[in-house]
Amino acid sequence: MDICTLIGTNIRKLRNSKKLSQEELAFRAEIDRSYLSEIENGYKNLSVVMLERIATALDVKITALFSGHK
Repeated sequence: MDICTLIGTNIRKLRNSKKLSQEELAFRAEIDRSYLSEIENGYKNLSVVMLERIATALDVKITALFSGHK
């Protein structure tokens, strides 16, 4: 699994565990819902700024997005 897919999978798991829709998380992170969908599917190479915005919106440390990476 590449890093973009891993991060996208972790974002989806964290979002679901907090019972947030893609729309709600996208709103909190101030991004478009379709962009979030592409992130969760591993299609986007994210900037550090975007990772931080999503982590903040999920109320987790940014390192949680990399969980499982070697």
